[in-house]
Amino acid sequence: MVLHETENKDTPAPVILTESLCKHFGPLKAVNDLNLKVGKGELFGLIGPDGAGKTTTMRMLAGILSPSSGNAYIDGISVRKNPDQIKGHLAYMPQRFGLYQDLTVMENLNFYADLFSVPKKIRAQRIDQLFSFSRLGPFSDRLAGALSGGMKQKLGLTCALIHSPQVLLLDEPTNGVDPVSRRDFWKILYELLTEGITMLVSTAYLDEAERTTRTAFMRDGAIIEFGTPKDLKATVNGIILEVVPSDVRTAKAALKEQEGILDVNVFGDSLHVRLSSESDESYVEKILDSAGIQVKSSRRVAPSMEDVFLSVLSNRETRS
Repeated sequence: MVLHETENKDTPAPVILTESLCKHFGPLKAVNDLNLKVGKGELFGLIGPDGAGKTTTMRMLAGILSPSSGNAYIDGISVRKNPDQIKGHLAYMPQRFGLYQDLTVMENLNFYADLFSVPKKIRAQRIDQLFSFSRLGPFSDRLAGALSGGMKQKLGLTCALIHSPQVLLLDEPTNGVDPVSRRDFWKILYELLTEGITMLVSTAYLDEAERTTRTAFMRDGAIIEFGTPKDLKATVNGIILEVVPSDVRTAKAALKEQEGILDVNVFGDSLHVRLSSESDESYVEKILDSAGIQVKSSRRVAPSMEDVFLSVLSNRETRS
């Protein structure tokens, strides 16, 4: 079941809009019939595995790639007809942001300020504002190449914001970044959200979907489900048990295909076992006990966004 947005005449025009957007590379349909609406001040997530079409979508929205068919609009400006005009309205931070490793933090910022024609009279104030939330001020004289991975991502974001864009496209900005830096990066995004900036963030980390106002799951170039985290979790049928067995792989094999068990997925050293609502929660322990597998702990848990994604995939496979 796909969640549909309700619209009326009072609904403001979306800041980011795609209409049957497609990008094909020969026979490969990288993005296929993408319809997306992102409102002003939203932090919208594109979530999916590598190859889902997230980066191709971002590049089309940024005016770097031309669509094969369909269209997209940024603040009402056609990406297809006016790709150069949209660049003043947005900032695009690709997976590998083009920092100059042999320039300092400040020199990189001034370079991007020149690139976007930021007036000299407001530049110093703007850089001070960016330093205040990125906390890069003490490192202004450090070479970009000497920064940690997390700090490079912060500098990339700071450079992207130098011209005060109202739309921010972030392509897997926390990929390969340590957990602490990921948390700090999302704190910065929340601060930007309070300023009314519209953000589209792509990521392969399903836990980051929890942090968005709305999320679209992508697979094979198409959106397979979207909604708020709360609404998406409500689509998961049944109940979920978090089971820690003595042998995860053997336990999964023993539970798979058993009557009343909808699906079983590995989460580290535990299993998330989704049962039909009518099932007895002790049923799982009985199956594992008969297979000679010890259950260290078992508890009922609320569905995570990873549970949602796996449930959506399971439902699609059942229908196909």
